Amino acid sequence: MGEFTTTIETRLDQAYKGLQEAESSGDVFLADTLTAEIEDLRRLADDHGIPLQR
Repeated sequence: MGEFTTTIETRLDQAYKGLQEAESSGDVFLADTLTAEIEDLRRLADDHGIPLQR
């Protein structure tokens, strides 16, 4: 697994954890921001043929 793949997966894990926390605390703005980040990271992974578990 390359460094790029590891970075994408790490950032996705962090974003998903942050999204859970934002939703739990009712922070709609942060949840929206993290949702957009997750979508961007997933699109980037797809563009580069990186298979994702989630």
